[in-house]
Formats: sequence, C-alpha cells, structure tokens
Amino acid sequence: MSILFINGSPNKEGNTARLAEKLLAGKEYKSLHLVDYRLYSYGQKFEDDQFAEIVDAMEKAEVIVIGSPVYWHNMSGSVRNLLDRFYGPVSQGALSGRKFVFLFQGAAPEKWMLEKAEYTMSRFARMYGMEYVGMAAGSKEAEEIAKKL
Repeated sequence: MSILFINGSPNKEGNTARLAEKLLAGKEYKSLHLVDYRLYSYGQKFEDDQFAEIVDAMEKAEVIVIGSPVYWHNMSGSVRNLLDRFYGPVSQGALSGRKFVFLFQGAAPEKWMLEKAEYTMSRFARMYGMEYVGMAAGSKEAEEIAKKL
C-alpha cells in the first residue's frame, strides 16, 4: 500500500509530523512537505508552480494523509491553498479509490474549530472521490484511525 503524508506545517519535524508518525506507525510512507513546494494562490499563473507535482504524488498514492497545525483557528495557509487550487484543474472524482485522513494538530483546538475542519476535509474527500477515514487531532484518535488503514 502506498501512503503519502502531505505536511502543511512549516516545521518538517514538528508536532504535525509526529502525529503522522503515530498514525502511520509501522507503515512505510512518503512525506511531502508543502513548505518545499512553490504553490501559488488560486488564480495566479507562474512557470515554476509545482501544483501539478503535488497532484501527481496524490494520484500515485493509495492513502493520502494531509496534516496541518491549527493556525488562527483553522488549517494552515499552505493546506488551504492546496485545497483551493483543486477547483478547476482537478476534476471531481479524480482521486477515487483512495483513502483520506486529515490530521489537525494544535494546542487544545476548540470544538467549533474541529467541526469546521472535519466538514471541510470530509467534503474535499467526497468531492474528489476519496473515502474519508476520519480526522485526528490527537494521538488516541490517530491510533483509532490507524486501525482502518
């Protein structure tokens, strides 16, 4: 099984990556750190944009895990930007057959933050044909979701 972890934190070895390690313990996976990619905002067009490379990596994976720290009560800008970029160039259902997990790591996120993140990511998964396995905001949730992968 090929697993891709997309890290939306600027800290490659921070808490978001550690939560992914907990989720994917004992499994081989590839990490893609958004901080290493030029991913421009929706509507911008630059020759060195790497959005297509990120989508290509996602298409090759059987399981996609996106992780984000909680910034300003929401997911990081890089993750939000990635989701925004899907509109238009990626057709609905394009990632069908894949499993999808969202990791939302932060210091005591409030219930409403978790609910909004869960809604956004479950909708993203459905729109592009993925099976939404769930969201983990902590180690115990990650361990439970790991059993479903």
